[in-house]
Amino acid sequence: MKFTQSGGRTAPGPGEWFTGTVQIDGIRNPDDQSAIGCAHVRFSPGARTAWHHHPKGQTLYVTDGIGLVATRGGGVQEIRPGDVVYIEPGEEHWHGATADRFMAHVAMQEADESGDVVTWLHHVTDAEYQA
Repeated sequence: MKFTQSGGRTAPGPGEWFTGTVQIDGIRNPDDQSAIGCAHVRFSPGARTAWHHHPKGQTLYVTDGIGLVATRGGGVQEIRPGDVVYIEPGEEHWHGATADRFMAHVAMQEADESGDVVTWLHHVTDAEYQA
């Protein structure tokens, strides 16, 4: 068993990856013991990720608030606490809060053989967000 005592700091979500105010608490990074990366991510109303994809897919577990998740050509889906969303490997998508509610989720993804967990693309437009 490996125990890691709490002590990390909340970090702002980088502007290259997010629109709006986002706070990230890292849970674990992939390492030589496990390829799993995990973070608790909090989105202010209207905040969202940029379009992105994961080489081994991603699982989201919604912990608070009301959010949105969308895939290319798949429409926008509302998500609520307790919902679990699995995004297929390589599937372009985005996720974030609704315009008037906060949303938080735990994001889990596995690193590929090169250690990569995500490829970031362009920002979600207001039109895509409001679809």
